[in-house]
Amino acid sequence: MKKSKKKENKISTQELQKSILKLFRDNPTKKFSARHIIEKLGIGNNKDSVRHALEQLELSGKLAPAQTRAVTVKKKAAATEESLPSSMKTEVKKSTTRSQPPKGAVAKRGTYIGIVDMTKSGSAYVVCEGLETDIFVPAKLLMGAMNGDQVKVSAFFPAFGRSTQRRRPDGEVVDILKRSATHFIGIFRYERRWAVVYPDRIDVPEIAVRLDDTKDAKEGEKVVVEITDWGSGRNKKMFGKVTTVLGMPGSSSIEMQAILINNGFNITFPDDVLAETEKIDDDTPRVAAHTEGDGIAVRRDFREVTTFTIDPFDAKDFDDALSFQVLQNGHIEVGVHIADVTHYIKPQTALDKEAYLRSTSVYLVDRVCPMLPERLSNELCSLRPNEDKLTFSAVFEFDEKFKIVKKWFGKTIIHSKRRYAYEEAQAILESREGDFVDELAKLNQIAHHLRKKRFKNGAINFETDEVKFKLDEQGVPIEVFVKERKEAHLLIEDFMLLANKEVATFMAKRDARTRSKGMEVPYIYRVHDLPDVDKLRDFAAFARELGVSMNLDTPQNIAKSLNELAKKAEKDENLKVLTPIAIRCMAKAAYSSDNVGHYGLAFEFYSHFTSPIRRYSDVLAHRILFENLATIKRVDKEKLEEQCKHISKQEKKAADAERQSIKYKQVEYIKGHIGETFEGVVSGMLERGIFVEIKHMLTEGMVEFGRCPEFFEVEPTRLKAKGVKTGRILKMGQSVKVQIVDADLESRQIDMRLLEF
Repeated sequence: MKKSKKKENKISTQELQKSILKLFRDNPTKKFSARHIIEKLGIGNNKDSVRHALEQLELSGKLAPAQTRAVTVKKKAAATEESLPSSMKTEVKKSTTRSQPPKGAVAKRGTYIGIVDMTKSGSAYVVCEGLETDIFVPAKLLMGAMNGDQVKVSAFFPAFGRSTQRRRPDGEVVDILKRSATHFIGIFRYERRWAVVYPDRIDVPEIAVRLDDTKDAKEGEKVVVEITDWGSGRNKKMFGKVTTVLGMPGSSSIEMQAILINNGFNITFPDDVLAETEKIDDDTPRVAAHTEGDGIAVRRDFREVTTFTIDPFDAKDFDDALSFQVLQNGHIEVGVHIADVTHYIKPQTALDKEAYLRSTSVYLVDRVCPMLPERLSNELCSLRPNEDKLTFSAVFEFDEKFKIVKKWFGKTIIHSKRRYAYEEAQAILESREGDFVDELAKLNQIAHHLRKKRFKNGAINFETDEVKFKLDEQGVPIEVFVKERKEAHLLIEDFMLLANKEVATFMAKRDARTRSKGMEVPYIYRVHDLPDVDKLRDFAAFARELGVSMNLDTPQNIAKSLNELAKKAEKDENLKVLTPIAIRCMAKAAYSSDNVGHYGLAFEFYSHFTSPIRRYSDVLAHRILFENLATIKRVDKEKLEEQCKHISKQEKKAADAERQSIKYKQVEYIKGHIGETFEGVVSGMLERGIFVEIKHMLTEGMVEFGRCPEFFEVEPTRLKAKGVKTGRILKMGQSVKVQIVDADLESRQIDMRLLEF
């Protein structure tokens, strides 16, 4: 009976790694083989899975290299460079020795505030604003800080003579100021005195749960746990309470929820937020009845003007609409109408605080984790057809040459006559038949003009391919394809860009006028700095290997070269491998109260105004703009900049979650096609193999050289690999044929075999 019970107790890969690490930490002087580990832990995993877990821990630097059939716990980063993949060698080199100043040199110490950026080895770099170099903190000096936490760090800056290069600063965490996440998801287990949750995130230690805080979770279920006591020091336990029981692991739905929680997004709203939401009155009928009355005259009435929305077919939150009318002077007036979220969400309410905390809606493959509760996002604020709705609008008057001759910003009320899916609007544009065909055609002409002008001014055409899925009733992907962007998509995009640019320009000009009087009017800008020239030089050398030359002399020539690359990639799909690499050379767009312009769009001023249902940046933009329409209202710039940084951070976390959900669904789809062959393109290289991206699916897998007809040696540039027997060449961007060998949902890994190239 014992044996069968043990077999049933099979644990996940991540839980296995955590258990192995705990075993070695509890027994630092002992050695264990895979068989010993199975016996000690009382688990049902086989020896192969244990050996794989050991290998992964070794590669991440958490365990020292295996010694025959036994392993020992890693002490102080003692792993040699040879024991780690090349991508980690520099990191180990940095972390194995603590900087000490040479004799006679003057060292400097200081205390700084920054964000923890964890490495795979468990150590971290603290990124501090204003410091050119990140501060290295070894794992034992992190004081329990985790990735993304805001910490106070005491740093030691070695000083060197003039002929000696300054080395990186080392430090230790002295205080944890703000946690990046308070909720974690993991596997629930019972122990003697309390229960334990083993988080999915390998950088998070096990969390103890008192028996009256388990919410009746069962052994082995996935749960969400909220930290109630972070502990202190290295040996004190973290305690938490179970807030949600998700069920037994393995289902796609649970994995999607895990992705959200592990990236710091709560999947439910607090009770006080929901209660506050239910109390909000829908006062649209009152506003509509008093458009000429007291206090409501600030709203311009567009209900009789032709207005419609164009959104994805499955959208429920419609936050933008377009209106169209021909004026008596023959000019065309286009209104960009945005849901007036700030009418319903007042500053410092529970709802407002929760929206700021989230800062963004997160769009996974099969679900949305909204910034606002459903009653607001899908009902009160959503610009649904055939309903009066409150909006904040940017209205533009175009002359016969599509030049803007007049602009207006203000609160409005609209009545959408039609809701289009992108596919419906595209069909009307192509067939020239259907509702509002003339209006759509003219809007499309104006959009073309705006787009042409933007690219003439130096905008970069970064239309990266986007993968989409067709799911069955259980949420399992049955088809993977690349989303096609057509004129209907671009039409909406062009008018949203216009509104965002003109709103930012209005506020920037207001700021310029008041600065001359000694006052500043801060605003929230969407900024995109110039690219990293050093990275671009490396990229240009890479592109040259694929037959693409680039001119990096000026920012304008860089943009021109990137646009030429995009055109070539449209004709030669093997060049598409360059696009994501080029994007990584670019600066990251972010929110800031200090405007530096938007390089990628070639806009001097740019903001986000058009999506307040799903972006808190737009909520702030609405509030500040409205208060400055008729008078001057200055917000606290320091506080605004702090909000900008938080929103930018949340945006990055949301993007990470979205990428993880796509990867999960790609692997889930491929899992049903093991043994099948696909056309692909070489998208990356390591010493042990190549990455191949399946064409028309954007799904990437690994081909280890052991699964190739012969072994290959990778050149230092990682652009080519040469066969050791035949001398045949594999290079980046090359078309190949591969067979699917395995697909592991836990690790999100796809293994392939090279067939033809």
